[in-house]
Amino acid sequence: MKLTTIAFDADDTLWHNERFFVLTQDRFAELLADYAPRDHLDVRLLEAEKRSIGHYGYGIKGFMLSMIETAIEVTEERIPAAAIRQILEMGQEMLSHPIELLPHAQAAVEAMARSHHKVLLITKGDLLDQERKLAESDLRRFFDRVEIVSEKTPETYSRIFTEHGDGPERAMMVGNSMKSDIRPAIEAGAWAAHVPFDLAWALEAAEPPSESDRFHTLEDLGHLEELVTRIG
Repeated sequence: MKLTTIAFDADDTLWHNERFFVLTQDRFAELLADYAPRDHLDVRLLEAEKRSIGHYGYGIKGFMLSMIETAIEVTEERIPAAAIRQILEMGQEMLSHPIELLPHAQAAVEAMARSHHKVLLITKGDLLDQERKLAESDLRRFFDRVEIVSEKTPETYSRIFTEHGDGPERAMMVGNSMKSDIRPAIEAGAWAAHVPFDLAWALEAAEPPSESDRFHTLEDLGHLEELVTRIG
């Protein structure tokens, strides 16, 4: 077998995630409409998110703190305490939102678990939130190993595929993010299957590694089993 390990991303690959950020950002813009126009607010929030990654990592908590920081900045520290409370409540709602699996997600993971492949979940973000979502998804039973990492780099994939598989050369990463799931996995020497999602965070944008013969694009997870079988 060329492939012995199949790894899945979680957010926006197996279940919805980005749309809750978009909806919350819409509410945030409405809350601060009297202080800043939407396009200016979006730019300032994205800048705050870039800064916050190094301090808080990825996930809802960092996003919530970025909204608070942005609100303080654009209002020149005149934001009412009641508005800060509303921002905190937005984040808390996101942290308790029920999981909604994407089409074919469970069938794809289950099919890989039934095969002779080792099945991994490799995701980044807040530890408690990712553990909550995984538990609610009812997919945990299909994974041989779950890795919640602070960043997805070629070194991350090389380590995980070596420790829990037969090395990156015999592994495939399946995900929606070109920046986090596809390019670093290819650079580590693995195969990669890109499953595009209609919403994407600006900080996850990257060019596809089209020059690599280990790079594939799938319309949805329903085509994964066919691809894995074809590769062998």
